[in-house]
Amino acid sequence: MTTPSPTKIASRESKRDLSKIASEAVSAKGEHRAKGDKREAILDAALELFVERGFFGTAVPEIADKAGVGAGTIYRYFESKEALVNAIYRQQKQRFGGVVLADFPVNSSTRDLFRTMWMRMAQFATENTKAFIFMELHHHQRYLDAESRALEQRMLDLFTGVVTAAQARRELKAGPPRLLMGIVMGAFVGVIRSCVEVYKPVDEADWVLAEQVLWEAVRA
Repeated sequence: MTTPSPTKIASRESKRDLSKIASEAVSAKGEHRAKGDKREAILDAALELFVERGFFGTAVPEIADKAGVGAGTIYRYFESKEALVNAIYRQQKQRFGGVVLADFPVNSSTRDLFRTMWMRMAQFATENTKAFIFMELHHHQRYLDAESRALEQRMLDLFTGVVTAAQARRELKAGPPRLLMGIVMGAFVGVIRSCVEVYKPVDEADWVLAEQVLWEAVRA
């Protein structure tokens, strides 16, 4: 009996996790629409204010005022400000996963996987800049609950598996997977920050150039 290689096992697990996260993104989108305009308005208003002023600098009445609802209405949908920020975090993480991971070509070469992932992240961040900034501002905060942290960990585990499998094929540099991922994501966030600071979107040619530079940094 032949024992499956770690690379093949990682590939099978990646496919299952990709499918699950992408499916959750679709379900979350449908649930979001089904709960009505007021809930959507609250989520949108809170996201903008949390990005602009931070979690602790934003009061519930300010969210209500921006959303055009009474403060009591917010508590009909969310039991606390912490529950609200967690709902936004999970919603945007699932949407991010839906864009980046849907029909992800896990059987492609590592070079193609890297390019696909980078350009899909660029698409999400360009089209949903505030949502991306929100996730970066909040993903290590202590008010994230167990469900939010579990979602973040599942996505981290998924990408770690992809990196580990590529390292086993000697297509990425050896070293801790989180270090390589941190190098790539740190550069990605830096590109987004540079365009936000000058109020100018990064065009596709710049994203392509940045992707090529980062690939050269991490490839074996």
